[in-house]
Amino acid sequence: MRSPRPTHLLAALFTAVPALLAFPGCTKTVEAPAAARLTIVQGHLQTAAAGTLLPTAVVLRVLGTDGAPIGKIPVSFNVLAGGGSVDPGTVVSDANGEVKARWTLGPSSQVQTMTGTAPGVDPVVLSATGIVPGDLLIAQGNNQTAKAGAALTVQIVLRVTGGSNVAIPGQTVAFSISSGGGSISPQSAVTNALGEVSVKWTLGPQTGLQMATASAGMLGPISIAAVAN
Repeated sequence: MRSPRPTHLLAALFTAVPALLAFPGCTKTVEAPAAARLTIVQGHLQTAAAGTLLPTAVVLRVLGTDGAPIGKIPVSFNVLAGGGSVDPGTVVSDANGEVKARWTLGPSSQVQTMTGTAPGVDPVVLSATGIVPGDLLIAQGNNQTAKAGAALTVQIVLRVTGGSNVAIPGQTVAFSISSGGGSISPQSAVTNALGEVSVKWTLGPQTGLQMATASAGMLGPISIAAVAN
């Protein structure tokens, strides 16, 4: 019998190799990189009026054991101090390993912190500063003169501010007449995005100096004056 030709031997060898690799002992399993750490991309150390939404979204990135971003990892956000809220509470990382959430500060604290956590990695802590109400100011309308019983020409505008003259929205300002009769409408109002409220003051029938007061939480009362003639 003639021995097989070399070309036949090579063909048999190429046929056998895939079959050998199919056995469990000859197969090498490549594991996907595991989540190793969280990093802060943006949103740390912001400052805003307490009780408001921070202007910049919080963004975290999940990195694997190989240092590359990892997708499909759930990351949870939790407020530690200051109150407030984070939306959404849990996000799955995208193809860049990133998650994004919006942080609304609590209403009455300067120190505000939150954490980002992912399975199997150390959490990261983010901080923000909440500016709390510090001053109640008369922006316009003080010391006007009008006929007794008539409405003042210019509305009364008050402004609530915090440190560095930052406007504080969402604060309730209450008004009352202290002398002269008359009325203020509305008797209370909530500050807008500029930290301001506007009211209409109708003087009482008595001529001479008339007074009103305003307060906002622990701020005030402050006095507002008008003269009826």
